[in-house]
Amino acid sequence: MNRITIVVSFHAQPWSEQGLRQFAVSPLTEKVIVLHQGEFSATLPLCEGMRLEAPAAGATLDAILQKASTKYLLLVSGDGEITLGPNALERFVDIAESTRAGMVYADYHERHGGERREHFLNDYQAGSVRDGFDFGAMMLFSVPAARAALKKYGAIKQWGYAGLYDLRLKISIDHPLFHIQEFLYTGIEAEMPGNNGERHFDYLNPRNRERQQEMEEVFTEHLKNIGAYLKPGLKKTSPPAQSFPVDMSVVIPVRNRKNTVGEAVHSALTQKTDSPFNVIVVDNHSTDGTTAILEKLATVESRVVLLRPERTDLGIGGCWNEAVFSAHCGRYAVQLDSDDLYNSDGALQTIVGMLRSGEYAMVIGSYTLVDKGGKEIPPGLVDHREWTDTNGLNNALRIDGLGAPRAFNTEILRTVGFLNVSYGEDYAVALRLSREYRIGRIFESLYLCRRWEGNSDAGLSLAQANRNNAFKDKLRTIEIMARQKMNRGIL
Repeated sequence: MNRITIVVSFHAQPWSEQGLRQFAVSPLTEKVIVLHQGEFSATLPLCEGMRLEAPAAGATLDAILQKASTKYLLLVSGDGEITLGPNALERFVDIAESTRAGMVYADYHERHGGERREHFLNDYQAGSVRDGFDFGAMMLFSVPAARAALKKYGAIKQWGYAGLYDLRLKISIDHPLFHIQEFLYTGIEAEMPGNNGERHFDYLNPRNRERQQEMEEVFTEHLKNIGAYLKPGLKKTSPPAQSFPVDMSVVIPVRNRKNTVGEAVHSALTQKTDSPFNVIVVDNHSTDGTTAILEKLATVESRVVLLRPERTDLGIGGCWNEAVFSAHCGRYAVQLDSDDLYNSDGALQTIVGMLRSGEYAMVIGSYTLVDKGGKEIPPGLVDHREWTDTNGLNNALRIDGLGAPRAFNTEILRTVGFLNVSYGEDYAVALRLSREYRIGRIFESLYLCRRWEGNSDAGLSLAQANRNNAFKDKLRTIEIMARQKMNRGIL
């Protein structure tokens, strides 16, 4: 019988002892290690305390792996009560044995008041490399796989935050991380992804900078281990081989935004620039009165170019392609969402000024988060300072986005185009361009991003958030494979 070492954190709560008891009475359990900072006293059989920091710390994981004498190690994370389902530990071990996985994790139930809800997780793939990937509260590791990975790819450093991230990335290189699509335990109520603006941007909080630097260092080493790391200093842009009708175009894809699109277009038209520009609005078959507003604007302002796609199956990326590949597009294409605003009349000039340097195929600015009335809301300035000129093209594969507003050298953008999707199209094109070209960054706010109930990412359900996360993981998988091929000289 394959035995388990179980690791849990101590909680001074009434349910804590009962939670430990369910692990201790399992015939699979050899020992239960309770992590604490001085407040735990062992009273249950098989339970022993270990005075250490959080499970994600490098020193903690080193000590646990040294102490484990079993084939499997179960890490139980989180701050809430966990209740095992029938034969849950047996199922964890059986699937780990069958799949020879380096780690297995499972779907679970959540308690919401008096209700129990299903919490589905995503399958792990090569591109599931973001440090926030959701494994739930229970992760069963193969101890031999963990030790082999650390021997081959290097020991866990004494990270304060990134130890667990380091361990699972190293294991994942040679062993699958397997998702059990069964509800093997029940946890307390958890916040649904996407419902809290502050939580959504938590990784950008300056207070978390030290943690982010650790994660970036771990991830960069992972890319080197798998042959997907790229050095900076890639292609420079060239003078255009074709003529353009204007120097710059502000591109606004829109569908059913009658309450905001007029302000967005006005924000673009009031920009002060040193050369001609137009505003290309792609009306994706609006039905709420947006079209009439845009037609009136195009009648009174010659710089407004109103495009209506013939196709009815276009996402935001497809609408971008309509603008970028049209004869109206300028040498530089600059983003403005239909419910957002530039925060000054010099924003467009600032962005294009960086593109004109010839150093970059794409430039990304920074923005300020505001409510629909224009009042700043947390976290305020979103500047994505995790991007650096030396390692941004690698770290981009770890994070969820690169910021806004985005602007492009049109001639280069036309060589790759946008994906015809309405989520992640900007991230996909940034990854693709960064593979070959430099991306410039402006860390001052150029843009007001208005959060309101109509935003496409407002109040996402768990299923929607999972789909979005899986899609971005797939983009990362594709990009990692492409970079591996490029490094081998076959792309």
